[in-house]
Formats: sequence, C-alpha cells, structure tokens
Amino acid sequence: MEEKKKKAAVIFPGVGYHTDKPLLYYSKKLAVAGGYEILEVSYGELPSGIKGNAAKMMEAFEMASARVEEQLRDAALDSFEDVLFISKSIGTTVAAAFARKYQIPAGQIYYTPVEESFLAIGTTGIVFHGTSDPWARTEVIETECAKRNLPLYETAGANHSLETGNVQEDLKNLTEIMKKTEEYIKARQ
Repeated sequence: MEEKKKKAAVIFPGVGYHTDKPLLYYSKKLAVAGGYEILEVSYGELPSGIKGNAAKMMEAFEMASARVEEQLRDAALDSFEDVLFISKSIGTTVAAAFARKYQIPAGQIYYTPVEESFLAIGTTGIVFHGTSDPWARTEVIETECAKRNLPLYETAGANHSLETGNVQEDLKNLTEIMKKTEEYIKARQ
C-alpha cells in the first residue's frame, strides 16, 4: 500500500485576483509554514462582464471548473493525508464544487465568495466577507453562512478585495484576516 503524502493546499484565485495578491500570497505562506505543498490553479481567459449576468457567471464557472479539472487530474489529491482549498471570489465556487464532485474532504478557506458560491459551498470551512462588497450582499452572506454553520469573519467597509481604501486600516485588517486564517490551518493539524 502506498504511503500517503503529507499535505496539499490548492489555491483557487479570483478572476482578477491572482495568487500573488495579499490574501492569497500570505495564505500560501501560512500553508507552507503549516507543512502544506502548494498547488496553484489558473483559469485562463474567462468571459468579461460577468457581474450581474447569471448566464455569463455560469459560463465563467463552467470554463474555470473544466480547466481546474484538467490541471488537478494528475495531482492525486486522495493520496494526501490532508487537503486544504484556499479560494477567492469565483474560485470559492470552483473549489467547493470540485471538492463535492470528487468527494475530497478538503478544509476550505473562502475569501469573498460571490452569492452564487453558496450553490456549491457546503458545511466545512471559514468565510471572509467585506461589508461593502459590491459582488455579494452582506445579508445574503450572513444568512447562507448561518444555514451551514460556517464561521463568518466580516471586515467593515471593505470591498471585494477586503480593502477599505485606507492603507493603514487595510494592513490592520489583513493582519486580523491572516490570524484567523492561520488559526484555521493550525486547527487542522
């Protein structure tokens, strides 16, 4: 019988929020510190103008999901003793749907899920949301997290990148977000 590999963290970016932007950049560092091997996925070119357009949003999700399946086909995620999915925006939908489809018991860190993400998000993980996020109404996020008993961390006045426009405030908020992220990662060990 093959010995299980240690741990894998798969990073699912947003459409315009790549893996070197603050939330995902520092999450990767925390995952590495927690002993995770990092796997990054990319979606390639996706449709533009998806905000508020359900058909384009679904098309973008399907295209991103297909590309992720291609990229992770040979990753043998079932050979890892622990799998963690760290996702942002549309990536939250892709990560949740992928875990469900392939029955991967992954820990989930959801940064700024869009409302449609909750069509796929289950009952495992933690959620981060900015109360001024134009992609997701706070009351919808709160209701959906409560239904699933998911811990929700809100950043007051923050947008879809969990930023307020005030650099010092954003750095303070990022520190708090990364503390919660690190606590979640450590709790898995």
